[in-house]
Amino acid sequence: MTSPLYDWTAYRQIVVVDTSGGVMGSGEMQQVPYGSVDRDKPLVRLPYTRLTLMAVCLPLFGFIICVVISMLNHYNAATYTHCEVPNYLPSISAAISLTPERYIWRFSISLHSAPRLLMAATYLSFYLGRFSRRRTEKLLSVLTFLLALSENFGLLLLTYVSSTETYSVHKSGFILFIGSSLCHMICTCWLWSVIARHPLSSEEMRSYRFKRRLFLFNSCFCLLAFYFFKRHNTYCEAGIYTLFALCEYLVVLSNMVFHVTAYWDFGGKEVIVGTPPEAKYF
Repeated sequence: MTSPLYDWTAYRQIVVVDTSGGVMGSGEMQQVPYGSVDRDKPLVRLPYTRLTLMAVCLPLFGFIICVVISMLNHYNAATYTHCEVPNYLPSISAAISLTPERYIWRFSISLHSAPRLLMAATYLSFYLGRFSRRRTEKLLSVLTFLLALSENFGLLLLTYVSSTETYSVHKSGFILFIGSSLCHMICTCWLWSVIARHPLSSEEMRSYRFKRRLFLFNSCFCLLAFYFFKRHNTYCEAGIYTLFALCEYLVVLSNMVFHVTAYWDFGGKEVIVGTPPEAKYF
């Protein structure tokens, strides 16, 4: 005889199938807790828009704070170059390699990494759902996801290995971050150009247009930053490294804004953490 499960506050009756395959009659109905899985509130419920802003604002504020502190407290050290020519802005690598700036930057990047990985997984699920019957776009969706992971890894590498510690590793992390970022933008714009062949909502169309503009903006300033960096190392002209630092700022900031477009892509979605159904009955 089956023993009923009791919840002393409320009860709900359900029909239970016995091991022989028959259905127990109404007189044999088992009482189980009223609080079913679909009635239980989730443990965490977070709007996706808030997650997006959190993932972007953390590195944004960390970047601004590091540059301001380095300008106010370590101006000479932050703006020094091997050419010893006048320079007026610190590069990002210089700004995040000093103390306490390095710890502020590491703290903000470490906190933002988990939401960024979740965003990458969300986009992968979104693309695979959109392109369930298109093999090329499905493969490109997976590549876009891998590039997002690579971009995040490159950012962590250049963050935790500063230019004053191991320059070659820091440089490799920076190249990985920039290269993965540009390739990720290209793939993302390609996928959205296919999506845009069908009617889009106003939010989706705004997101697609911003993605294209930000990719072009980011690419242009990446080229300018590379040009000024090479020119500085070749000719050691006054102020050229400042132009490189300014272009570097704009590259990083446009990268952050590119990821903000998830605000429109998933504006009505939520991140929910709940208890799995099996945990309710054991």
